[in-house]
Amino acid sequence: MNLVVIVADTFRADYLGCYGNDWIRTPNLDRLGEEGVRFTSFYADGLPTIPERRVFFTGKSIIPMEKRGGWRPLKEGNTTLPERLQEKGFRTAFVTDTYHYFKPGMNFHKSFDSWHWIRGQETDQWKSGPKERFNPKNHMPDHLWNEEYDRNMSQYLMNTQDINYEQDYYCARTFRRAGKWLERNGDEAPFMLWVDTFDPHEPWDAPRRFKEIYYDDYPCDRFLFGYGVDREEVREEDLPALRGLYAAEVSFVDMWIGRLLDKLEELKLKEDTIVAFTSDHGTQLGEDGYVQKQPPPLKSRVVRLPLLIRPPGGDERLGGETVGQLVSSVDLMPTLLDLLDIEKGSEIEGRSAWPLAIGKTDSLRKRVFTEFKDFAAVRDSDWHYFQRTGGEVEPGETLGLYNLEEDPQEETNIAERHPDVIKEKRAVLEERLGMELPD
Repeated sequence: MNLVVIVADTFRADYLGCYGNDWIRTPNLDRLGEEGVRFTSFYADGLPTIPERRVFFTGKSIIPMEKRGGWRPLKEGNTTLPERLQEKGFRTAFVTDTYHYFKPGMNFHKSFDSWHWIRGQETDQWKSGPKERFNPKNHMPDHLWNEEYDRNMSQYLMNTQDINYEQDYYCARTFRRAGKWLERNGDEAPFMLWVDTFDPHEPWDAPRRFKEIYYDDYPCDRFLFGYGVDREEVREEDLPALRGLYAAEVSFVDMWIGRLLDKLEELKLKEDTIVAFTSDHGTQLGEDGYVQKQPPPLKSRVVRLPLLIRPPGGDERLGGETVGQLVSSVDLMPTLLDLLDIEKGSEIEGRSAWPLAIGKTDSLRKRVFTEFKDFAAVRDSDWHYFQRTGGEVEPGETLGLYNLEEDPQEETNIAERHPDVIKEKRAVLEERLGMELPD
C-alpha cells in the first residue's frame, strides 16, 4: 500500500466546497472528500509553518514552545514519518516549493530517499536583478505600501520574472514534478510521496483567469498582497479584492492537486494508494478586524485545518464520511501509520484518528490545544478559550471565551459573563503549558 500526503500552506478549511463553502471552486478536493473521509474538527497544535510541520513529521506536540522550541529544525534524534516507512521498505520522496524547509540547518529533507526543491516562493533569495525593472509600488495601493513590503515584493518580482505560462508558477511546477516522480517510481511499491506547496500562502498571485472569477475591480493590474504590507491601513473597501486574490489562489491550487490525483488514476495507482490532504493553518480576511494570520484570537478560520483522507481506491463504505470529533494535528502521523498497519512506536505522542472514521470509537480527545507566538488556546466540545501567555499586553486582546454550542462561528466574546469558566479553562491551559499565565 502506498501513501501520498499533500500539504498546501495557509489553506482555510471553510474555503472548500466539501466544508460548506458555496462560492469558491474546489472541485478536485471536493471529489477527494466525497471518495474519502472529511475531518471537520482537526486543529493545529502549533503555528506557523515550521512548527506545525514538525508536528506533522514527528507526531509530537511542540507545546509548550518555550521548552520545545517553535521555529527550529528537526533534530537527529527525531523519528519522522518517512523514516518509519523506510524501515518498512518504502521508497520515500519529498517535492516542495515551501522554501522554509531549506533554510540553513532546517534538515527536514534528511529522512527522504529523494527530494526536489522548487525555488522562488515569497522572499526566497533565489534570483537577483535587474532591480530597476521591478517597482512594487505598481502592485499595491499607495495606502498599503511601506518599505518592508517593498523589500519583500522586490525579491518576489525578481523571482517570478521568468513566469510566462500557468505551468511556470511554483505550485504548478511542484505538482508537475510530483507527477513525474510517480511516472518514474510508481511501480516501485510501496512508496510514500510528500508534496508540499507554499500556495495559497502570500503573496496572493494566481493567474489572471482565476482572479477574474472572484472579483472584477482590483486596484492595479497585478495586485500583490504579501507580508510587509501595512495591515493597520487595510480598509473595508480593500477586503473584496483581498478575498478575491485568496480565493483565486485556492482554486489554482485545487486545479493542480486535481492533476496529481488524475495522474494516480492514469498510472493505475489509485487502488493501492492512500491520499491525505491538509494544511498548517488558515488566515484572516477581515474578520474581527484582522488580515492574514495573527495570534489573537486563535479562532477556527486560522487554527482549524482541512483534513481529507482517501483510503486506497476510495472505500465506498467510507466515501463522504464526516468525522466531527476533536482531532489534533499531532494525530496525523499515527493515523497514517495506522492506515498502513504500521506500529506508531512509543516516542509518538499522537493517537490514530482512524477508529473514529470506521466507528470503532466515539471520541479521541476531550480537548485540543494550540499555541502561536504569545497566545495559546484550549478548545473542547463546548468552549473555545484563548489567553495571552507573554509579551506586551495590549487592550482588547488579552483573552477570549466563546460558547461553541450557541455561537459556532465564534462571533461573540463572552469572557466577562463567565468568570467561573474562565477560571477553569485558565487552569487547564496553565497545566498544559507548565506555566502561570499573566493576568
